[in-house]
Amino acid sequence: MEDDPTTAALFDALAREQAHFADAPEAFLRAWKQGVELAGVRFFGNGTREDLNRATRKWDLCPNVTLINDAINVLSPGEAIFLASLVSFYDSDDGGRLLRHVGADGLADLGRLDLKRRTVIAGLLLHYTGW
Repeated sequence: MEDDPTTAALFDALAREQAHFADAPEAFLRAWKQGVELAGVRFFGNGTREDLNRATRKWDLCPNVTLINDAINVLSPGEAIFLASLVSFYDSDDGGRLLRHVGADGLADLGRLDLKRRTVIAGLLLHYTGW
């Protein structure tokens, strides 16, 4: 009996997805560290570059939502949307509130970001497995 090409394709797709998500935590951390660097180290973890350099898990670089709430109004619109987007990966309620506060009503508003920040958001989205 010949193998069903549909079944083979399904197994190939499943194997690719499993391989992708097996590496996702490390890839997410790499993208997260890039995002922390772009958004400002002061807003994450203990707020120091040393903490960024030593971080081995996303928990080491949690956003300081209180500090971000206090600072978000003085950032440029692009910086504010990017920072609020990062917070939304950590906590969707706080992040969603911040995104609305800075005038980002949907994903299309991420189009206001430059290529570096869009690339970080795309990497985070591709490798997100929950906080």
